[in-house]
Amino acid sequence: MRLRNIPGAKDAIAESAYVIQNPQENAGKWHEIFQNGNPVHIEVGMGKGRFIMDMAAKNPHINYVGIEMYDSVLLRALQKMEERETEAEALKNLFFMRMDARELPLVFNRGEVDRIYLNFSDPWPKERHAKRRLTSRQFLERYDAVLAEDGTVEFKTDNRDLFDFSVEEVKEAGWKLLACTYDLHHDEELSRGNVMTEYEEKFSSMGNPIHKLVTAR
Repeated sequence: MRLRNIPGAKDAIAESAYVIQNPQENAGKWHEIFQNGNPVHIEVGMGKGRFIMDMAAKNPHINYVGIEMYDSVLLRALQKMEERETEAEALKNLFFMRMDARELPLVFNRGEVDRIYLNFSDPWPKERHAKRRLTSRQFLERYDAVLAEDGTVEFKTDNRDLFDFSVEEVKEAGWKLLACTYDLHHDEELSRGNVMTEYEEKFSSMGNPIHKLVTAR
């Protein structure tokens, strides 16, 4: 369970140079914020940030934005960023935002985002909470409002029920399923260049197969 209240977390986030404050003021201005015209990739529900930091370090020609809604979790990511900076690995192509993913269309204009990553998202197992799942048709509609014409969404999980739900939602929403595997680490093509998250490393070490899909409008 995520700890949601750490004393001083809100102040640390508000004072951090790594965090974009007042995200809704930046719609249409993301190339100005990064001061270049590089593609923008975002991770929704980034957790402690390992995946997106590794991606930013590996791909300096791409701009990254990590989105997290819980102060305490975002604080851990900020601590990791500070550790990288002290080790002379500062990432100039990565910013964070503390926000609810339902507000994405208010923060990015249509076409501003080239790729969205969803990694080990909360499964919201109760059926009445299905629309809260980040791969629900409601969220796909929000992604469609910000993605570039050829933009993609990549989703990884070890939760088979959530993955099956996601595959069906993609079809029901009229999106194209570009790639799909129920065992990522044994899929020669899709595993090429795979960057693991903390959860992915943990669950795969337990023998759990990792599922992945790639979809586009």
